[in-house]
Amino acid sequence: QVQLVESGGGSVQTGGSLRLSCAASRYPYAAYSMAWFRQVAGKGREAVALFMTPRATMYADSVKGRFTVSKDNAKPTLYLQMNNLKPDDTAMYYCAATEGRRYWGLDDQAFPYWGQGTQVTVSS
Repeated sequence: QVQLVESGGGSVQTGGSLRLSCAASRYPYAAYSMAWFRQVAGKGREAVALFMTPRATMYADSVKGRFTVSKDNAKPTLYLQMNNLKPDDTAMYYCAATEGRRYWGLDDQAFPYWGQGTQVTVSS
């Protein structure tokens, strides 16, 4: 099992920035991908960003140009830098990971490991 713990959420005003972190308990075995998803209460989970390698990242259209996903080279930690935040970005943000294979996509069913989430609230 890989435990994922998110942090860095909070409340900001429109146009503000936040940096989310996702610390894994260990490196997943062999190849892996990590991703960020978000969910508003009562709605389905929405993909935000995928990290497969530093040169292989993918973003939802709604966050392109505003969010940046990256990974710490020294430890199994994934980041999501969120700039120019909008009220529509308000959600619980979750980190997810695969293990044993790299996955190029944004289907949440492909990720067996999930964190507990961190809340992001953007006020107008």
